[in-house]
Amino acid sequence: MRLNPSLLFAAACVAAGASSAFAGYNLWTGEYSLTRQELQTALDKRFPATLRYAEVVSVQLSHPRLVLDEANNRVTTHVDARLTNALLPSPPVDGKLALNSGVRYDPAKRAVLLDNPTVQQVEVAGMGQYREQLNAIGAVVAQQLLKDYPVYTFKPEELRFGGKDIEPGAITVGKDEVRVEVKQR
Repeated sequence: MRLNPSLLFAAACVAAGASSAFAGYNLWTGEYSLTRQELQTALDKRFPATLRYAEVVSVQLSHPRLVLDEANNRVTTHVDARLTNALLPSPPVDGKLALNSGVRYDPAKRAVLLDNPTVQQVEVAGMGQYREQLNAIGAVVAQQLLKDYPVYTFKPEELRFGGKDIEPGAITVGKDEVRVEVKQR
């Protein structure tokens, strides 16, 4: 069996690149890829969460579900919500929130953060007449819970490649991943 020298060279290049590449870094595209599962795992650490408003309303949030919105370059987090009114002896009200965020890089923290979160949708059965108040609560929840929340923090060695310092650039939300462009400093 005769080995093709071109194939041997290509295999050696791939092996050399793979041995020096960091997890999630694509040597060929010059991007880090953060998979949906990696982002979901980071987001799971933020939940469950309980927020209180004016000691009147308590909002318990659980079961985050991440959706990557490629078309709008944003990330949507769907969560289950339970609202409890401390002043009125009534049963809790269950619903769902969809919180929409951009993604940005913070060089001081070396982290990819959720940016400018907004409430996209509030669903609470039988509470249509309180839609405005529920959207206001949802907007506060989005800011308190997700504003500047780090979904990935780079290790110092991940910002050096081939003996040179690199820094994250443009961030693109894809269908199954978030891609972070890297460039030399």
